[in-house]
Amino acid sequence: MTGGLDPDTGSTPPGARAAAAPRQAAEGTGAGARPSRGRSWIVWAGLLGPLAVLLVLFATGLARHARTLAIGEALARGETPLAPAVAMPTFSGGSLSVAAYRGHPVILNFWASWCAPCREEAPLLEATWRAYRSRGLVVVGVDTQDMISPARAFMSAYRLTFPAVRDPDGTLARRYGTTGVPETFFISADGRIVGKFPGEEIRAAAWRRAAEMLLAGGRPDPAR
Repeated sequence: MTGGLDPDTGSTPPGARAAAAPRQAAEGTGAGARPSRGRSWIVWAGLLGPLAVLLVLFATGLARHARTLAIGEALARGETPLAPAVAMPTFSGGSLSVAAYRGHPVILNFWASWCAPCREEAPLLEATWRAYRSRGLVVVGVDTQDMISPARAFMSAYRLTFPAVRDPDGTLARRYGTTGVPETFFISADGRIVGKFPGEEIRAAAWRRAAEMLLAGGRPDPAR
């Protein structure tokens, strides 16, 4: 028999075909199966990749939420957390952080040009800055989630001369855990948050008391 052919019929005998079947099956588990395993990994990667991204985003969101709550909760417990020292862009093209004013008490006010209550607070902040800067008090404005042109127009309209930084995407506002604008934080000379006005404050006497208390090393009370 030559080449496995039946000399009478010229075809492969049934026994030879049966013997060849296991070999073909075995060969099918070799090189031919590798692409199948590769495709399965691609499928799993396609499923697990988006899930991993979602988990990372979820964890990041939790971390941000925890930071947002941290300062407010610390103040409520009577603690004085360190002020986040994040360098933010100024309107003149440089950058500024509250850390630059270490040794000086700081009033840090979050505002925006589209915020109606901020228009009432702006003159009071400027008056506080002018009255107390000679004694070492610094007022810093944070224009948050705003566009630069209307923000410049706002500062010009109210003749604001105290230092100001831009927070266009709300990064600094989130670090401080603000719940809206306006919101004001009082930072001691050693860089700790000792109090805040959680919303609009249009009483000139309240700003004067807060400034005096901050300069004396005390903790401004928004309830007074």
